[in-house]
Amino acid sequence: MREVAAGSRLPSQVLDDPRMVEACRVRDFGAIFMLVRRAGIYPSRIARLCEMTPSRVSEVIAGKRTLNQIGVIERVADGLGIPGNMLGLAARTWESSTDPAAQDLAAAGETQCRVIPPPSQQIVVPADDGGDEALELKRELLAATSADSTVASLYSTQVDTMRKLDRQLGAERLLPQLQEQILQMENLLRYGTAAGAREALAGALTEAATLAGWQALDLGRYKVAWSLHETAKSAAREAGSPALLAHATAQQAYVLLDLGEPADAVKQIRFAREQGGRAMPPLMESWLYAAEAEAHAAAQNEVACRLGLERAEAVRPADPSDPTLPFLFLAGSHLDRWRGNCLATLGADEGLEDLTAALSSMDMSGFTRAEAGVRCDLAVVLARKGEFAEAQKQAVRAQDLAALTSSVRQRRRIAQVLSSTAV
Repeated sequence: MREVAAGSRLPSQVLDDPRMVEACRVRDFGAIFMLVRRAGIYPSRIARLCEMTPSRVSEVIAGKRTLNQIGVIERVADGLGIPGNMLGLAARTWESSTDPAAQDLAAAGETQCRVIPPPSQQIVVPADDGGDEALELKRELLAATSADSTVASLYSTQVDTMRKLDRQLGAERLLPQLQEQILQMENLLRYGTAAGAREALAGALTEAATLAGWQALDLGRYKVAWSLHETAKSAAREAGSPALLAHATAQQAYVLLDLGEPADAVKQIRFAREQGGRAMPPLMESWLYAAEAEAHAAAQNEVACRLGLERAEAVRPADPSDPTLPFLFLAGSHLDRWRGNCLATLGADEGLEDLTAALSSMDMSGFTRAEAGVRCDLAVVLARKGEFAEAQKQAVRAQDLAALTSSVRQRRRIAQVLSSTAV
């Protein structure tokens, strides 16, 4: 067990953060490293302190790798100065042994407490690395000072490009890039931006984090997805955008749906819609009603589901496109697709008409994941009608499309459909 340089200890506000306490309790090192990164400690430095490679740290942050070996966990505790009891370890040798109260708490195994080192040890910048840290901080401050509304616009353009690539290519290769972009925007907000630019930058961050949250969910990384949606919600509040906040809040409910908690998902989507109130653009209101209908379908609440679909159709604007909401697609074929999915989930054969219409009229170019979803829903309805050969044909095509986007959640569902349509 190596001794820890005082300068590598995390500041108390990071260790006391409830998110850090919870992340340590469940040993979610992706969340731990993300919080450490937000405190201004770069992945390259995390790697040095924890005796890991930078690429491994990046993979942990992206949710592509987990840390389970006790020796590695101890290196993280010692490298970052995380008290042993926070990670379910024995007290580390570098922890203060002069405080009787701290010794009593450690002996009692309290996981929510932290042994606070003496003030002389709570140094954020080490003497032997202070030059690098000072230069990094100066760069951050200079970048933040230089950021104006043009920078926010550039980030928004990048997010829109990523969104288009995501629909066609999937999330596996795009998520790490988007997460890095999110960190850059968070840094600009943390260190201050030019007057009048914060709201625009926060809006761009909201869209980026919401998209990244959806990507993480599509890859089956539920904790990462939930955390990214929390980032999006916080940014939406700073942006002062009820519509963006409602979208991030409602989309987060899809994590609950995937976890088999449809009743909670209904409550969260309804809260998002009611919280937005009259400030919601018609297109967003229509999307929220449709999302709530999908959650009701998952809960097998047919009456509520059909009512939600009717309301989504009733409030949808004649021109279902809004340049301020580039992430919403509710043209006729898209809403047909959504209705067909809900009816297929409810076991209603009439969903076949909506799904067939959506597949024939919808421009699927650039919507690979959406087409996979439509064909999977078609397979479900066809199998229920006893048309197993056609159902399997649609499911196999859906499987091929899902493979292109590396969609874990779609492939999981399609595998279930294929097993039920085997002839």
